[in-house]
Amino acid sequence: MTTFPVGEQTHLAVLPQQPALESVGADTPGSRDETAHGHPATVRGTGREHGRGETDGHGTGARRHHAKNAASAAEAAENRSGDAPTQDQSYTGGVGASRVFVLSKDGQPLMPCHPARARELLRKGRAAVARQVPFTIRLKDRTLAESEIDGVQLRIDPGSKGTGLALTDEKKEINGEGVPVTVRRGLISVELQHRGDQIRLCMRQRAGYRHRRRSANHRYRAPRPHNRPRPAGWLPPSLRHRVDTTFSLAARLCRYAPVTEIHVERIAFDVHSMSAGRDLTAVEYRQGTLAGTEARSYLHAKWNGSCAYCDATGVPLNIEHLRPRSRGGSDRISNLVLACVPCNTAKGNMPVEFFLADRPARLAKILQQARTPLNDATAMNATRWQLTKALETLGRPVHPWSGARTKWNRNAMGLAKTHTLDALCVGRLDHESGDVIARLPGPVLIAKTTGRGSYARTTPDRFGFPRLRRPRAKRHFGYATGDLVRAIVPTGKWAGTWTGRVSVRATGRHSLTTPMGRLDVFHRNLRLLQRGDGYGYSVRPETVPSTSPKNS
Repeated sequence: MTTFPVGEQTHLAVLPQQPALESVGADTPGSRDETAHGHPATVRGTGREHGRGETDGHGTGARRHHAKNAASAAEAAENRSGDAPTQDQSYTGGVGASRVFVLSKDGQPLMPCHPARARELLRKGRAAVARQVPFTIRLKDRTLAESEIDGVQLRIDPGSKGTGLALTDEKKEINGEGVPVTVRRGLISVELQHRGDQIRLCMRQRAGYRHRRRSANHRYRAPRPHNRPRPAGWLPPSLRHRVDTTFSLAARLCRYAPVTEIHVERIAFDVHSMSAGRDLTAVEYRQGTLAGTEARSYLHAKWNGSCAYCDATGVPLNIEHLRPRSRGGSDRISNLVLACVPCNTAKGNMPVEFFLADRPARLAKILQQARTPLNDATAMNATRWQLTKALETLGRPVHPWSGARTKWNRNAMGLAKTHTLDALCVGRLDHESGDVIARLPGPVLIAKTTGRGSYARTTPDRFGFPRLRRPRAKRHFGYATGDLVRAIVPTGKWAGTWTGRVSVRATGRHSLTTPMGRLDVFHRNLRLLQRGDGYGYSVRPETVPSTSPKNS
């Protein structure tokens, strides 16, 4: 996992910082300056800007409470304040720093604040760091009853390999024509990276180990029946992981931010039409590729009873997987060909692109009948209802939306195709009436699922035989694998300060991942920042379309 060398108390990748602090008092009574959310404390919908908009990286200008006119509002939006709507439909929104989570004195979530505001509260001693990643502060002198909370919305764009989550707020603004419009601002964006493929591979590997042990030690034992009952709502571990991790991260965001409602994209894929590559009618849905035949007969007719790799005929032919099952291939008919025994043995689990690299004409002929794998679409169809039911247990209203509406909103706002931007576009947005997405969080927090270690007590070799024993204890000298630590190396090649996830050893010489590689650090030179929670964190910039005239 990517980590970052730092020398400050606050991780730069966790808390994006601007060059200057805002010169606004922190004790303004009657307003929401406590969290610097910037919403006016009196009449809403008056067209005024937020008191604390985003800076453009060149310092902090004077505060402007009112948008003087439509021109000044559009100019402020172009200057990356990201809070004022504009009549230009090609405007893609301002880009600013990601907000910081704020907790009250009694641990209840308040409105997220600007990073400059968080640094000011920490500098004055009015707040303490409650969590490093995602960066969260806790106020020392303000309770939930003493604060005014507007609430935010959690928007989720589920995916097979990654899920986007975005915290947004919406308010009413008056555009230049005097018409009220809805302005949506992105506060925090998180990209959750799943490891369902890794879990699936580990489950297949474990099944292979068990099969070998049974065949070697209990070869005459009858196999277990396949009609074992499963509870209602059961999902394979690789799919259950996607639901559980998305729910876990959503629940965490609900603990750190005052989420009032959840909007989730619930999309259904027509895998039959995707397999055919075109729209199907009602009758065609009942007639698949193997209608009236079987796989072997179909393949013999398709390949004229010859090997797909060498055109050999009159020899025994095996059913061969173009994309091996060990590499994520399926038994789909478009992934199957006929191969003679020598070609099947020579190919093994090698990708067909490598096996036929010296025969491009034959490779192109074989790939013509291949189709795009439907694993991701099938995973989404299997988990969409389970995810919605899980989110309903959080106690917030859950609103499902179609993928077509998300795409419509994204294209209207001129945004790129990413999970986090799709999450920002989930839900109702009447852009034909002037509703806009006025702000995008610049940095995106990436949470990669890493697990909490293995339950296995031995490390096997590639054949499944035990190679070495793992230690019974997972924590050594106060540290466990996955903890976020800061290492201060006094001398040597790696002299300096480094921050990242640690991998512990019983000897006390722990391993730390850095951008330059892995280094060994003595446990006495480590400082614990945050206990491991099963995720590895990093930061990437958001993908924003360029508005430069050279690219238009």
